[in-house]
Amino acid sequence: MSGAGAPTLSVTAEGMRVVVIAASWHEQVMDGLIAGARRALVEAGVADPTLVRVPGTFELPVAAARIAPHVDAVVALGVVIRGGTPHFEYVCNAATNGLTEVAVRTGVPVGFGVLTCDNEEQALDRAGLPHSSEDKGYEAAQAALVTADTLRSLRLAR
Repeated sequence: MSGAGAPTLSVTAEGMRVVVIAASWHEQVMDGLIAGARRALVEAGVADPTLVRVPGTFELPVAAARIAPHVDAVVALGVVIRGGTPHFEYVCNAATNGLTEVAVRTGVPVGFGVLTCDNEEQALDRAGLPHSSEDKGYEAAQAALVTADTLRSLRLAR
């Protein structure tokens, strides 16, 4: 979901077990993403969302793979800022492919809150901070909850 055209989502997620997995790089951006995700979860009625920290965005998929089978939804948060080497592409591709594989393999929704930005200004603008134009942590949590609720309503949830 991005800026203009984003859907208005609402969900009641009482009783859902949700884990937020967050990278540690770029502390200010990550603080905003985590706060946004927590706000969305609390608004939806998730009583006690768990926060798990990993070193970086590259580590999100392995943590999600281990956690997903035990919860109703995962929210994965990270940020990768382009530098002067191909490292950006490797980490972005690994995180995207890894988190997609976790969701498909386990059937557990994974909210994708990984910012892939050209510079720190773009990341700060999407981090849900007071001066940000977007709140990608909030959006990722909502997406995971709405998908989990949809699967639950179809009796497809685990």
